[in-house]
Amino acid sequence: MPAADTPLQILYADDSLLVLNKPSGLLSVPGRGEDKQDCLSRRAQSLCPDALVVHRLDMATSGLMLMARGAAMQRALSQLFERREVHKRYLAVVDGRLASASSADGWGLIDLPIAVDWPRRPLRIIDAAGKPSQTRWRSLAFDDAADSTRVELEPVTGRSHQLRVHLQALGHPILGDALYAPGAVQASSPRLLLHACALRLLHPATGAPLSFESPPDF
Repeated sequence: MPAADTPLQILYADDSLLVLNKPSGLLSVPGRGEDKQDCLSRRAQSLCPDALVVHRLDMATSGLMLMARGAAMQRALSQLFERREVHKRYLAVVDGRLASASSADGWGLIDLPIAVDWPRRPLRIIDAAGKPSQTRWRSLAFDDAADSTRVELEPVTGRSHQLRVHLQALGHPILGDALYAPGAVQASSPRLLLHACALRLLHPATGAPLSFESPPDF
């Protein structure tokens, strides 16, 4: 976990919202227990007391995270997410060679429902009775020496662990995934190689287009 005195990376701030760069290993919100109270939202609130969570990234995932300034803006941003008007992209490195999709633009679609794996919660599984879940994906490059593929991902829906579960379902778990990858794939990276690299939306107060990018450190 990043040390408590690690500088908070705020990429954008105004009276309505914040865009932060979350490091891998830091919770988005407080967890259960005294040892899980340090998190991105509390670090942000130490600088901006009115900062409120709108969405989350898994603890192991790094990258762009949006926070609202005040309850009214939290509602407005939440509505943008509900209407799928906040566009996010991720970069990941997965095990094995993930061949390019056969579509003209190179993008494929994973359309598999996801449900809570109740005996092993908080894990998720692919289940016909689960919630509809879609992820767009595109292979970028294959690393022959590491037998891994760099992949760009665009979640259409926003289920918990969606990207990790969908890539596991394709037979290409993310390197370093301690929840969904077999032991050798977990051990291939000291962290989960999943990063929220791009975020686009219209400013809920002004209507101005906002676009942010954050390159991964892997």
